Amino acid sequence: MRAEDLDHKELLELDPEEGTIRFAGQRALLLDAVAMGLLRKYLVENFGHAAARTVLTQFGFAHGWRMAEAMQAEFKWANDGERCHAGTRIHSLGGLFGVGSENRDPRSKEGMMIIASYEAEQHLLHFGRADAPMCWTICGLISGHLSHTLGKEVFVLEDRCLGKGDAGCHLFARTREEWGDERAEELKFYEKGRLADCLEVSLHRVTETLKAAERKLKEHRKALIQVAWSGDEPQLGIVAKSKAMRQLVDLARRVAKVDSTVLITGESGSGKERIARLIHEESTTHDRPGLFESARGGTLLLDEVGEVSPGMQVKLLRTIQEREVRRVGENMNRKLDVRILAATNRDLAASVTSGTFRQDLYYRLKVVELIVPPLRERRDDVLPLARALLAGSALQMKRKITGLSPGATDQLLRHAWPGNVRELENAMERAVALAPGSRVELEDLPEDSHALPEAQELRPHRCDKSSIVFRVRNGWFLYSALRA
Repeated sequence: MRAEDLDHKELLELDPEEGTIRFAGQRALLLDAVAMGLLRKYLVENFGHAAARTVLTQFGFAHGWRMAEAMQAEFKWANDGERCHAGTRIHSLGGLFGVGSENRDPRSKEGMMIIASYEAEQHLLHFGRADAPMCWTICGLISGHLSHTLGKEVFVLEDRCLGKGDAGCHLFARTREEWGDERAEELKFYEKGRLADCLEVSLHRVTETLKAAERKLKEHRKALIQVAWSGDEPQLGIVAKSKAMRQLVDLARRVAKVDSTVLITGESGSGKERIARLIHEESTTHDRPGLFESARGGTLLLDEVGEVSPGMQVKLLRTIQEREVRRVGENMNRKLDVRILAATNRDLAASVTSGTFRQDLYYRLKVVELIVPPLRERRDDVLPLARALLAGSALQMKRKITGLSPGATDQLLRHAWPGNVRELENAMERAVALAPGSRVELEDLPEDSHALPEAQELRPHRCDKSSIVFRVRNGWFLYSALRA
């Protein structure tokens, strides 16, 4: 049988009842060219050109080899030449490409020209014009068929390709010895270990990308904890525009460099956890976890330590003193390497005096004490913090809120904020949720922030200059501060 005797009508068998298609005696699938193009696109974008070319070339080689085996069993060929030509013929009938020259033997000196390459077409569709030949699968396909037929390795390479703007795709088939060193690098795409090498390059590239992203993330995190000393943009919810907060943050950053136990005190909602987070982020243990044993080498925050029971105080004291912990059910102690921060809104000194808090534990915790001032004592921080919280809530809720109206701004400055930063955060979140326009108005603020704090009765002997200044700065009426 000659290659030209192959007819697609005889090669194609359809069985609708069974749901199968056979081509040249082998089960086939109707897979459109775009699907193959999308596979190519996925491989290139995720693993790079080298890995994608390796996969598609070796896939084509395996396909061509398998087809040659099937055709050898299915047909009786006149000679080996016809068997070689049959490969080109069968793939042409299968719609992969057309032969564009009289010469159908890529082993010849002139090589073989093919047209209508599905692979070049798909590359142009998904990537545009290439700089080099792109018919990787087709080259592998013909290589596999010829290698099986001739009983030796034959490698097909392109020198012209429709995918890079040429009139057609021109192929040569040669043995490794015939190719010599001329295109030795391209022959590596046929080698079995090539994919691992390509993936190593791709993985190295991914690793470098991840490292760069990690560096960028660290820089971003470092930028987040850099406090705006005089600007209006707070970071990590900390505003240090007021003198009190500047001093506090400076002390927190200094103490972060050592492993001393720190006691953070302040009213509820004043930002104690933010200061603890700042200390942790500025420390050398910022990438460690945060529970007793799992926090080994890390930081542990004991929040609301003033609320712990007397029995728990004893256990906590022992843990801090001896740097050991015992698991439930064990009779052995385990060493701890953990930096301890404690926070409370209670006056622990008063609790020690009243006997509700252990004095020895108090001094163990209070190696360094950081006192977070309430928001009413740092009025300069109110607006910058409000604007940052407003922007954060707007981003979270996907609202376009540009800022605060003069009326809302004035009210924020006049309010005493008994709930401190937590109250301000809730107020900004509510304002973003309810604001009908792009700006927060006075009526968008919570009703309890509209009323001025009620003035307390002051006796004349208590109305010194500092108390008057304090009340005036905190939005109280002057006559209320002065009245007897």
